[in-house]
Amino acid sequence: MSAHAVAFDLMTLLDAPGVGPSRVKKVLKRWQLVRETGSLLDDSLLRDALTASQVAALPASRERMKRHWEELAKKNVQALSILDPAYPDALKQTLGDDAPVLLLCIGNLELLQKTSVGFCGSREATEKGMATARDSADLLAREGINIVSGFAAGVDMNAHRAALAAGGTTTVVLAEGILRFRVKKEIREQWDEGRTLVVSEFGPNLPWSVNHAMQRNRTICGLSRAMILIEARATGGSIQAGRDCLKLGLPLFAAVYEGRPESATGNEELLQQGARRLMKSRATNRPNIQPILEVLRSAPRECPKPGETASQGPQMPLLG
Repeated sequence: MSAHAVAFDLMTLLDAPGVGPSRVKKVLKRWQLVRETGSLLDDSLLRDALTASQVAALPASRERMKRHWEELAKKNVQALSILDPAYPDALKQTLGDDAPVLLLCIGNLELLQKTSVGFCGSREATEKGMATARDSADLLAREGINIVSGFAAGVDMNAHRAALAAGGTTTVVLAEGILRFRVKKEIREQWDEGRTLVVSEFGPNLPWSVNHAMQRNRTICGLSRAMILIEARATGGSIQAGRDCLKLGLPLFAAVYEGRPESATGNEELLQQGARRLMKSRATNRPNIQPILEVLRSAPRECPKPGETASQGPQMPLLG
């Protein structure tokens, strides 16, 4: 089967009611055992993985996906199955069996292989938090680091914009179907198709949902060599993204806030659980990204221990 045929069959399976990624992966493994011959939708492969009602729903799903496939082609969307050579190895290594089986992408696929740092944080971060996001993304982008985030208002958008404004690159990871993607007016002036990549692991026209957002955050972690948490409250998607990052063994840098403001109570919790401290240099009055760069340059076993930072002269909390 061609790469396009595999991607199309995966889209069809994922569209069927009640068929989630775990069932699709079961079909995919069975297909690989028979040396990848025939369609993923052959009855012999589906029999043990799907229910009779799910199998019966596949023809309708296939017709829907045919219509979507035409729309995807018009928008220059590229479909990467987990078997495609262009699929990022880092995503498979970090997320393991939880890695998305299919990525729908618009833009520069080379960014999937570029050293990346992910950003997460509140949609309603403080002004100083937003400035920290912009400064951190700007400094990293000027070091050739790709910036990955979720395209939400607040921290995400500030990180994306700063990376592009600095002449760097950015990856947008959606919590909805890729056919719903539009370049937002806040970033339209900086948008450059050659320096951006938009990624979705969801059905082409699925709407945003809380569950999608949580899943999207794990994918951001999987595409990144390290994560920066700008500002998180005690509950919500941002602190959960930080927790997921730590569980995955990914270096997490949390901004340090003087006085423990309510808007950053999640930062303090994550710092106690093993996040590294992101501080501000007194010399530059901007975030000290040297500890992040050291992690990116070193082998995993040589990464600083949780709580350690590399010095760049006297430092202070990012927010006073």
